[in-house]
Amino acid sequence: MTMTMQLEIVSAQEAIFSGKITRMTVSGQEGELGIHPGHTALLTGIKPGEVLVIKADGLEEVFYVSGGMLEV
Repeated sequence: MTMTMQLEIVSAQEAIFSGKITRMTVSGQEGELGIHPGHTALLTGIKPGEVLVIKADGLEEVFYVSGGMLEV
């Protein structure tokens, strides 16, 4: 059984994505981050760019963000 985690991507105006994922990669302030289920707690700024999401069904989806915060 593949482990999953809940991901919420939101803007000030609306929810962009909400669903179960198996992993994601994002550019943090200190470099590239790979987030998997069970990742340690983390709060960091994110740089503008791509957020690669691997959904629970195995499909990849890419979101483009202008920056923000990541909380694990």
